[in-house]
Amino acid sequence: MKVRVLGCSGAIAKDCRTTSFLIDGDVLIDAGTGVGDLTLTEMAGIEHGLLSQAHLDHSAALPLMVDAVASRRTTPLQIHALAGPIAALKTHVFN
Repeated sequence: MKVRVLGCSGAIAKDCRTTSFLIDGDVLIDAGTGVGDLTLTEMAGIEHGLLSQAHLDHSAALPLMVDAVASRRTTPLQIHALAGPIAALKTHVFN
């Protein structure tokens, strides 16, 4: 298993990225601002996203990533989370 830390900071200052980890190139744990450091090809290779919570420091890059790679994908990105974060994203982000 290869774990790539894309972000692990609570800030977005210079050289700081919020929470996101890439596992084996195809599983994203949280979608903080660190996702922005991936190439479009790397983003398109993500098959599953695991969100720990809906707070922006864990989800801010998700809608931007989905928009950036939608035309490169043949299958939808699968997002996994508890019911609360999914409901919050549906209501406040993907509305």
